[in-house]
Amino acid sequence: MSFQRYPLSTVQKVSQFIRETLVLPAAEPSALLAATDSEGLQPESLDALGDLFRVGDPPEESIPAPNLEGRWYISTVDPADALFKLPGLWIRAGIRLVTYLQRQPDGGLGLTWALPELLSTTEHLEAAIAASGTSPPHPVGALPNVVEALEGDGSLSSFLSASIFLRELREFGRFGSHARWSHHRFVDAVPPKANWQWRTTPPQDLTPKVVTLPDGQVVVEFFSCRVVKPIALFRHVDRYSPNSYQAQNADQVIAVIAPVAGGAGVGR
Repeated sequence: MSFQRYPLSTVQKVSQFIRETLVLPAAEPSALLAATDSEGLQPESLDALGDLFRVGDPPEESIPAPNLEGRWYISTVDPADALFKLPGLWIRAGIRLVTYLQRQPDGGLGLTWALPELLSTTEHLEAAIAASGTSPPHPVGALPNVVEALEGDGSLSSFLSASIFLRELREFGRFGSHARWSHHRFVDAVPPKANWQWRTTPPQDLTPKVVTLPDGQVVVEFFSCRVVKPIALFRHVDRYSPNSYQAQNADQVIAVIAPVAGGAGVGR
């Protein structure tokens, strides 16, 4: 059985690198507003991350049709860019990640699909928008789950990267009233100066960790604090099947606090 703990700074840097890659182009509606939701964790430089990253190929481009009226359109950003420098993790050959965006005055949504490259043409992607009506687009030929597009070298760090990447990918395109994961901050200890009300037995070890079980399953565990009301501590556990990057995800609230008079709360 293999077991590895990771410094909090490592998961923060991986998360921040992914967020810096999944950035809305300046020409898109609400790009500036979306940027204000980012965490603000700034690595000193990408080069300083050293062996944490690896090099890959440049992305392809697609044609956007941005609007603020709630109509879905195709993002120009290739989410696979975020994997080019992450250790031991990549997109399957012949597969491309494509994101649809929806923008409204109070926030935005994003939906990412994994498709064979032959089915990722602009014409094919726009046909899904036309066929969806008011529902989120679902292009013909898309993989049932985007995680099926992931492959890796089987290292413990690659599974940690996969868990972080998938959460950031689900959040890509979300902001304003639809923001979810961007309100979370990784933690390796219980934030002090808060009257935590525990829903489970308080964990003794909150450091990010990856474990390989005797049956070949890989378990990734880390913790986060949601810093907007309702403020809460979360335990995240991803259980990967043997030789696979498809996981069962569990995001559990383990503690909450009541709103504090005067607007005080958990700091960043």
